[in-house]
Amino acid sequence: MRSLRFRAFTLIELMITVAIVGILAAVSYPSYRDTVIKARRADAKAVLTEGAQWMHRFYTEHARYDEDGAGNAVALPVSLAAAPKEGSTKYYSIALDPKPTRTSFRLKATPNSNGGQDDDTCGALTLSNTGAKGVSGEGASVERCW
Repeated sequence: MRSLRFRAFTLIELMITVAIVGILAAVSYPSYRDTVIKARRADAKAVLTEGAQWMHRFYTEHARYDEDGAGNAVALPVSLAAAPKEGSTKYYSIALDPKPTRTSFRLKATPNSNGGQDDDTCGALTLSNTGAKGVSGEGASVERCW
């Protein structure tokens, strides 16, 4: 009769494998997290740009940014009040900041604390009627964040 011999992993082999997986996860997770934050910031920039286009159309119709012909104050459409536009979780709040004047406006995208977007070092993003872009994060630059 032949004896059957079973081959299995040793504890050392298993621990080495676990250590390698742990090192790979520790190296790749921060990069993944940074990519997620950048993708959410790109959504906010797209909504800011769309909001600026909406404001320019408003100006074309009413010859001013702050109110319509009947004297009603301008307000962004609900679809432009948060980013991303789709989905239930909103990572940025979009608003006119400060209130627009007759000849100028500035839109501001403020990161929300849900989903970790408040870890974004760029802080709030701004876009004005002249196309001037801005950031509020400490040490952040327009070149890096926009």
